[in-house]
Amino acid sequence: MAKVNNHLVIMAGGVGSRFWPMSTAEHPKQFIDVLGVGKSLLQLTVERFQTICAPENIWVVTNQKYADIVHEQLPDMPVSNILCEPCRRNTAPCIAYVSWRIKSKDPKANIVVSPSDHVVIDTQEFRRVITDCLKFTADSDAIVTLGMKPTRPETGYGYIEANLSANSLRNKAIYRVDSFREKPDLETAKQYISKNNYFWNAGIFVWNVSTIVNAFRIYLPQMAKLFESLLPIYGTDKEQIEIDRLFPECENISVDYAIMEKAEEIFVCPASFGWSDLGTWGSLLEQSKKDLSGNALIGPNINVFESHNCIIHTAQEKKVVVQGLDGYIVAENNDTLLICKLSEEQRIKQFSGEDK
Repeated sequence: MAKVNNHLVIMAGGVGSRFWPMSTAEHPKQFIDVLGVGKSLLQLTVERFQTICAPENIWVVTNQKYADIVHEQLPDMPVSNILCEPCRRNTAPCIAYVSWRIKSKDPKANIVVSPSDHVVIDTQEFRRVITDCLKFTADSDAIVTLGMKPTRPETGYGYIEANLSANSLRNKAIYRVDSFREKPDLETAKQYISKNNYFWNAGIFVWNVSTIVNAFRIYLPQMAKLFESLLPIYGTDKEQIEIDRLFPECENISVDYAIMEKAEEIFVCPASFGWSDLGTWGSLLEQSKKDLSGNALIGPNINVFESHNCIIHTAQEKKVVVQGLDGYIVAENNDTLLICKLSEEQRIKQFSGEDK
């Protein structure tokens, strides 16, 4: 049963259109059924927290233009828990806003912050890890980040360097962080995974509300003062008006730069539960079930012949026949069909016109 003080914050304001033609700036990937399971990535994110957090303690921070989609996809969540950013200001203002909003309702809140568009294969192990981290932060001033055990020299993720000789006395599976590393080049990534103390940074944070609010007061005092000043009006009709007025004044900075790389009580919990940020069609292929020829087929009526290592996403009710392709993306949505080499997918925006 979910503990009454456990809260989930989902950051869902991204405008990513990496899975074009399925995702666009108007309907980004967190709101679409990327995996072909009948649920969006946002819905799957909420689902894996079911035993950890009650619906009334789920918060989604998103862009104003996506508020209706969030409500449509998460009807059990209170509408008042959909917090709307009037503009994009990176993750620090987003997290500051929701932290003070939660504090106004539950001063003893214990919070998990999660992106809305990642995938987790082993949900049971995920819940075990998150529950352990919440126990760790409930009565301490620790900030915990999840570190994914790397399976390859990945250049698309940041890394966390852990001090494996300095684990916590209260939980021997949680370690102090030595440093955060930017996305590396391939040679550096190979060096990282040759060691056992480097982990992928999943962007999932766990802390209690007092800890994160105090961290903002220390490292971003102006931002803290702004959101502190709104305590009397959180949950009222004036909240959105004042957020629309003041939020654009916030510094455009990530919580990683602003707090994680500066704070002292930073810990990492190494984990392995089949995680991916689904940043590319290639990562979707890797996470999907594949046939004997390495093809991932997402759709109701797909037939492949003499084809290998392809990702084919045709979820609409059409018969699709593919022959003789190797290492391709085939994806359709409404009136658009994409056929592109996986090795060239970084050029999809250029092909589609989505970068204009």
